[in-house]
Amino acid sequence: MTSSRKPEDNAGTPAVSNTTYSVQVPVADERHALEKIEKIVGDQLNTQSDSSELYNLSQLLETLTLREVVHLVERLTVHHAAVLFRFLEKNTALKVFETLEAGHQASLIRALHEREVIDFFEKMDPDDRASLMDELPAKIADKLLRTLDKTERDLTGVVLGYPPDSIGRYMSPELLPIYDDMTVQSALDYIRQHAHEAETIYTLPVVDRTRHLVGVISFRELYTAQLTVPVGEVMGKAIFALADDNAESTARWFLPLDLLAMPIVDKEHRLVGILTVDDAHDIVESADTEDVARSGGHEPLGQPYLATPLIRLVKSRVVWLMILALSAVLTVHVLDIFEGTLQQAVVLALFIPLLTGTGGNTGNQAATTVTRALALGDVQTKDIAKVLWRELRVGFGLGLLLGSGGFVLAALVYHVPIGAVIGLTLLAVCTMAACVGGIMPIFAKMIGADPAVFSNPFISTFCDATGLIIYFLIAKAILGI
Repeated sequence: MTSSRKPEDNAGTPAVSNTTYSVQVPVADERHALEKIEKIVGDQLNTQSDSSELYNLSQLLETLTLREVVHLVERLTVHHAAVLFRFLEKNTALKVFETLEAGHQASLIRALHEREVIDFFEKMDPDDRASLMDELPAKIADKLLRTLDKTERDLTGVVLGYPPDSIGRYMSPELLPIYDDMTVQSALDYIRQHAHEAETIYTLPVVDRTRHLVGVISFRELYTAQLTVPVGEVMGKAIFALADDNAESTARWFLPLDLLAMPIVDKEHRLVGILTVDDAHDIVESADTEDVARSGGHEPLGQPYLATPLIRLVKSRVVWLMILALSAVLTVHVLDIFEGTLQQAVVLALFIPLLTGTGGNTGNQAATTVTRALALGDVQTKDIAKVLWRELRVGFGLGLLLGSGGFVLAALVYHVPIGAVIGLTLLAVCTMAACVGGIMPIFAKMIGADPAVFSNPFISTFCDATGLIIYFLIAKAILGI
């Protein structure tokens, strides 16, 4: 994966002058300069430019750093970005393409010429190709795969052979294992000859002659060791993961270890790949982006907002809105059932937004906290009883505080029975909402669903309807209506 790789910035951007524009790029005001360049590029792409203007555009793009080009591509529509790619120097275009998210890459592929697509695809790493192919239609993916030579096709096939949510799908099969019976000198000679074939040489898996992982050694440790000593005597214990392990959970426990890379093995403990720290960051970033999107009631876009077609924005939101609209019918039905109660005590209607809002917010807080704890591994599905007990006490404490304030205010403005209804309802609603919000993400994970799906939108709707039932039952009991 490459979605979160950050290209290094270059030195301050020089000034460029041409017959059409005169652009000054002061180092002290890069944001203003980039906005000015973006406008110029957009103007030229939206007009029928002659050859001199197109040359000026090429010259203008050469003044941008790689970071600025990436920023510009992410702000343009896919069609304009595809045109822009044709004015970039070949190596720069490849670096920019590799930096984009897989979804954005897939959109660009549909707009680029076939030769450009093949060039990009051939130069990508196998794990990045696999991520891109997941975003492409099957026919296009198969066609691109056939353009690779046998070696690259086999390496890509290794990654594609694992389930989409496994760490094997994100590992790099381009690795440089060294044997434990090699001397340090022979290992260094081997690395010098084959370093260009590997994803990284800074973390080196050590295997026996049957390719079973037996240890790991950093390049620093190997370089500073005595040349005649066998590698097996200076290697360290290997921290590794199984290729079939879940990608997100593996990446989350790997990152705090502050390692540059980690070997990946199969069920027989044979070395099959290596996970680098940048790929682990990409996995976590993608998972967090997806959780945030779904907890907000829409699907993740998979590419920058301004580069996303309008139809895709609509599709990412409309399904959730329809589901939530249908579920909100339950709230309307509750109000219809207790219409008579409202007619006898109209003042109760004034507090409905307060009570439903408080219940929804309390449930959302609990759901967000537990969803995050699940993602970090702080909470497991077996802890559902512990979480329920904790949220029961937290919800009761919150309800006690809010309910006391609600009782005092409502009693002063109206009368004590109304204050009692509001206070007791807040106590009950907060307790109920915290419990529901706490266990719903765990329940979702138990049935194999994304905990974020059962987060804020559904919990808010559920707490609204349930809170109203509690409210009107308490009101009927205390007010006798």
